[in-house]
Amino acid sequence: MASTGFDEDGDTRGGMWVLEQKIDQPMDEEAERLKNMYREKKFSTLLLLRLAYQSLGVVYGDLGTSPLYVFYNTFPQRINNQEDVIGALSLIIYSLTLVPLLKYVLIVLRANDNGQGGTLALYSLLCRHANIRTIPNQHRTDEELTTYSRSTIREKSFAAKTKRWLEETPYMKNIILMLALVGTCMVIGDGILTPAISVLSAVGGIKVNHADLSNEVVVLVAVVILVGLFSMQHYGTDKVGWLFAPIVLLWFLLIGGIGIFNICKYGSSVLKAFSPLYIYRYLQREGKDGWLSLGGILLSITGTEALFADLAHFPVSSVQIAFTLLVFPCLLLAYSGQAAYLMHNLDHSEDAFYRSIPDKIYWPVFVVATLAAIVASQATISATFSIIKQANAHGCFPRIKVVHTSKKFFGQIYIPDINWILMLLCIAVTAGFKNKSQIGNAYGTAVVLVMLVTTLLMILIMILVWRCHWVLVVVFTGLSLIVECTYFSAVLFKVDQGGWAPLAIAGAFLLIMYVWHYGTVKRYEFEMHSKVSMAWILGLGPSLGLVRVPGIGLVYTELANGVPHIFSHFITNLPAIHSVVVFVCVKYLPVYTVPEDERFLVKRIGPKNFHMFRCVARYGYKDLHKKDEDFEKKLFHNLFVFVKLESMMEGCSDSDDYSLYEEQTEGSRQGLLNNNANTASLNMDPTVSSVDSIVSVASPLHMNATIQSSGHVSSHTEVDEVEFLNNCRDAGVVHILGNTVVRARRDSRFHKKIAVDYIYAFLRKICRENSVIFNVPHESLLNVGQVFYV
Repeated sequence: MASTGFDEDGDTRGGMWVLEQKIDQPMDEEAERLKNMYREKKFSTLLLLRLAYQSLGVVYGDLGTSPLYVFYNTFPQRINNQEDVIGALSLIIYSLTLVPLLKYVLIVLRANDNGQGGTLALYSLLCRHANIRTIPNQHRTDEELTTYSRSTIREKSFAAKTKRWLEETPYMKNIILMLALVGTCMVIGDGILTPAISVLSAVGGIKVNHADLSNEVVVLVAVVILVGLFSMQHYGTDKVGWLFAPIVLLWFLLIGGIGIFNICKYGSSVLKAFSPLYIYRYLQREGKDGWLSLGGILLSITGTEALFADLAHFPVSSVQIAFTLLVFPCLLLAYSGQAAYLMHNLDHSEDAFYRSIPDKIYWPVFVVATLAAIVASQATISATFSIIKQANAHGCFPRIKVVHTSKKFFGQIYIPDINWILMLLCIAVTAGFKNKSQIGNAYGTAVVLVMLVTTLLMILIMILVWRCHWVLVVVFTGLSLIVECTYFSAVLFKVDQGGWAPLAIAGAFLLIMYVWHYGTVKRYEFEMHSKVSMAWILGLGPSLGLVRVPGIGLVYTELANGVPHIFSHFITNLPAIHSVVVFVCVKYLPVYTVPEDERFLVKRIGPKNFHMFRCVARYGYKDLHKKDEDFEKKLFHNLFVFVKLESMMEGCSDSDDYSLYEEQTEGSRQGLLNNNANTASLNMDPTVSSVDSIVSVASPLHMNATIQSSGHVSSHTEVDEVEFLNNCRDAGVVHILGNTVVRARRDSRFHKKIAVDYIYAFLRKICRENSVIFNVPHESLLNVGQVFYV
């Protein structure tokens, strides 16, 4: 009889089986089609044009509404002379060329994570290429996922040296995480400021034809629209989303056409702004005032980061086509047309866009402008929901309610708590500032900080992921930082004029995120250090020193390996334990999604007669626990399939049959089932899980079910293990969750006590319980309380 060893966590050596059994689940045809397109990377010209058209409503709404307020924020008082208009237009032209076109559309968009964009997507990409995650719950099998794509780094290369430096320097891991969180918080700030400035600027057009209206009326109308917009979020955009693309397309065609009209009417002399010489003349002539006006010029590229964050399911090539063929030319025409109008109307900078519209189409353009502002606001709100969901998956945001708003389109979500917080803050900004200038200053601060964070993360992406030559990295970094730091220096002077708002909002969210992440890491580290020794478990025997009552106990833990401390706490305080114990770990990986057929990992802990298993459920940062998802049913399905495959494997030889097994399970990873022949022998039941234990394929898997009652051992009966598990499930399933309280040690510093004992404790109190997220029936729930001192 072959001897079998166990590792320190009690997992059968060689017994980690990657379960990839297909689970039938209906998937939306559109989502499946897009998924297949990503894998094949083959697009016809017509399909690319169609996707480019569809991307307009999702990606470019924010960038497209900038002409509503750029010239006003650049010249909030008045324009001194015509040369200033030419200089400002030249700055706008080259800002649009350098940042959205060259940096984002041509370079940054290529750094997407399987179609997902944003700072946290960049962070996930880095985590896959270097071990920089601060929560150490990785396992080698995670790297075998089909979505866990990463490039190979050659030894002794600059990328390999950078990777080792990052992995061996603990503070660098925290710096990279903080950068990602700062970028995330600024995107949340965009979700507040974009609706405020877009809707207020669009509605402000009423005053052009009705000069007697007060500013308070305009603000009131904007607030009403914002309340309606946020109140409709729970319906999702599924039913009206098809309108977004035609609205934005019509908007771009209108502003481009109006621009051509104004250039023809007022003269084409503004086109000399394409010469960068006028930028130098403008800054030299205006001095500090010209430098400060860069804060208004910056608003011409707002929405650029949203272009990356809202990449969603659109292929990069379609987004690039939409920008180069439509968005970029129409924006240049729109700004050039406004500049041509302002050359002859220097006092009209406040309402330059609306005043430059021909009278016959004024009201239709006003309606389309308002609709475009709503679409732009909707895009940033949806992006905010998405990025908070990503932060939650990375362990950087409290557990909150996430609602799927569409059965057709993957990724359309609604977060009620965040929605109402955004609405209140958006109304406060709109009603508090009351004018586009101060909101514009706040908006510019948020945008430029996100761009700086993206640039810094892109340095590591170019080194570790793309493995670019250091000269290219220096050129990209130098040009990006020159442009962005120039704008940043300008907005710093406007912190007291509204620029403080995004800093305050981002600071509050950053505090919440960092404290939550800190508490999560400390709780995980405590569980890692206090996990139960397998030798102690084995010493208790198959009965675990308790009465084994019929039923299955699902013990939820954050540990992907080892027996958690909560289990020892449970069995030392209660007189009985279930016949079958399954340790359930739900963890998120730095991938955008985990395919359903690769989600669960199942393995046995200890000998068979202990009836202990571990099930790890893996999710990506875009995956959701749907309300109708029967997590328990899927878990048991995978557990039963594992037992059946284990029984089949024991009846196979070590050569040909093993290869056949790999083919049948569609990708069980090589080497995970190899038995370690050099492990030390243990005196255990010979029916322990072992690949070398040969059982006839035709014979059923027999096992000894040892159940003790009141200290007396019942008679041994040979039963099929699957039937045994079914009987235990019919007897009842109990979900055992740890109700942990985290406290700072008495000798901790003051700021740590504040963070852990008050802020983190408050967040834990108001966040959703795991039992709610996994739809655990209240009558089947057992909470085990314990206190952790960190």
